[in-house]
Amino acid sequence: MTVLILAPELDITADRMVKLLEQRAVPVVRFDTAWFPQRSRFEAYFDGGQWVGTLASSTHSVVLEGLRSIWYRNPSAFDPPAGLSPAERHWAMTEAKLGLGGVLAALPVRWVNHPARTADASYKPVQLATAVRCGLTVPDTLISNHVASVRRFAESATVTKTLGAPTIREEGAYKTAFTHVMTEADRVDLHGVEVTAHQFQRWVPKEYEARVLVVGDSVFGCAIHAHTAETYVDWRNDYAALSYSPVAVPPEVAAGALEYCVTLQLCYAAFDFVVTPDGQWVFLECNPGGQFGWIEDETGLPITETLGDVLASGGTP
Repeated sequence: MTVLILAPELDITADRMVKLLEQRAVPVVRFDTAWFPQRSRFEAYFDGGQWVGTLASSTHSVVLEGLRSIWYRNPSAFDPPAGLSPAERHWAMTEAKLGLGGVLAALPVRWVNHPARTADASYKPVQLATAVRCGLTVPDTLISNHVASVRRFAESATVTKTLGAPTIREEGAYKTAFTHVMTEADRVDLHGVEVTAHQFQRWVPKEYEARVLVVGDSVFGCAIHAHTAETYVDWRNDYAALSYSPVAVPPEVAAGALEYCVTLQLCYAAFDFVVTPDGQWVFLECNPGGQFGWIEDETGLPITETLGDVLASGGTP
């Protein structure tokens, strides 16, 4: 039985997993969805109530009914041939998603994580509501495009943060919207709020932040210490200005994180918490596909080993 890793061609974390599984003599095939359809072939037959067939690239192939698990490691977008019109390209990519993606999604194997579950768990409002139901503490939050509502909410210390990916590509460069503490000038000039939904959250005083990684039934904690004013607000501002250390996750927080993953049917998740000066753990968000390689490098936490155990064990979703 084979582990299928769906990942970009250049991904050091996926490289580590391939090496680990090969060392354990666990069959593993790596595939990037950007190879379809130009550099791969796919055939699937619905036979006897299940999908059977083959997914093959120029170097590897895997039998669908021979899979034990699939790691959905943020693979690249499908890549139809050049020369298609924009409408044709959109149609081809949609058909690839619903065809190849649909067959894989229907396989009775362990996913880390199933794309549909990842999509559901990526909604920030769902995250906050789920966290509260699982016993975790969350900050007061407003999502709105109404200027008066934002101004009222922002009378107390407030930050703005994106609801989705914080980075866009514009004018040939990447631009990132980091978490921002609102100033009096921000509260006076709220031009642009009306354009779309925005997230505003009550500022939480912090001793440090923590990334909590749930891998199957295991919970790992890493304290992230900021050493500049910018990283104190958002540690993504400057990774060089951070230090890390393993940290014990309080039992009630670990239990809440595990229940969260059961509720949203996740085998893996990366949680972000603020730890206040009085020791309270406050949930900020949870990324069902969050990075962990650099945390492992900095702390020595056995995340790849544990995730390898989950993938190798297989089982049904």
